[in-house]
Amino acid sequence: MVTPVSTAIPPAGPLPRPRRIRWRDTRDGVVMAAPAVIGLVLFVGVPFVAAIVLSLFNVQADLARDPRFWGFTHYIRLFTDPILSGTFLRSLLNNLVFAVVVIPVQTGLALVLAVLLNRRLRGVKFFRTFFFMPVVFPMALVAVIWRLILDRGEDGLLNASVSLITGGLVPAQDWLGSSATALGSVILLSIWQGVGFQMVIILAALQEIPEERYEAARLDRANGWQQFRHVTVPGIRNTLIFVTLLTTILAFRVYDQVYILIRTAGANEDATQTLLYTATNAIFSENNLGRASAISVVLFLIIVLITIVQRRLLRQRSES
Repeated sequence: MVTPVSTAIPPAGPLPRPRRIRWRDTRDGVVMAAPAVIGLVLFVGVPFVAAIVLSLFNVQADLARDPRFWGFTHYIRLFTDPILSGTFLRSLLNNLVFAVVVIPVQTGLALVLAVLLNRRLRGVKFFRTFFFMPVVFPMALVAVIWRLILDRGEDGLLNASVSLITGGLVPAQDWLGSSATALGSVILLSIWQGVGFQMVIILAALQEIPEERYEAARLDRANGWQQFRHVTVPGIRNTLIFVTLLTTILAFRVYDQVYILIRTAGANEDATQTLLYTATNAIFSENNLGRASAISVVLFLIIVLITIVQRRLLRQRSES
């Protein structure tokens, strides 16, 4: 008797894993993600919820009276009060100008440096370290160094250099005290200090692009610009989106350099103060926790809105 041979075709695709294995993978993932999730909840979620609650109350840190519920009064006064709105809107405008300049310039400069340092040249490791060193320095140290560079006296490094180049025709400038140059000086400092971080991220992405793509482009007689446009940029597209979003968030969180330059070098406060600086000033100068919390919430909403719009625009461009 001949045993019939089964001619059934096995189903295509991978076999489903047993339920026990899937449960084990889920459990392991939850256990490994738990420390990060707990940290986010404790140090980000809880403080932000507390800030939202405080923004609805009139909380004076130097007074013994109990907090009074104000509702949205702090938010309304930030945009309508003749005194408060002036300071708030001026800091918001400074922050927007800072972000509009820093985001494209710092990202573009980081991309250029990463492309240049991705070549196989003698001493390239030294230059990578050299451009990354400002990121390692504390912002307090960076601000003090730039305070010496931007010193208003004739012995300031920038004034001395300008005087040497122009033969003394240009007098010494108060770079931090003038409203025309104060914000630009802070922008230059921030770009110099932060560009190395974005450069390292983009450089890591460049090194992941297969060399075969460039060889194929050279066989098609593509020049350097065409290789950069059709091979390099598409290969690091997701990294560029990440770097742009990260730079946007950091640009709206600018505080250290502004605070140090204002306190130590006498920078023009009207030209350099930002939202985060204004919120901190509300705490230390006026002891008004409610107003500071309202400014922080507004800053958070602005960052979220800009990030969502920016991400959708970049995604549409990448898909087109």
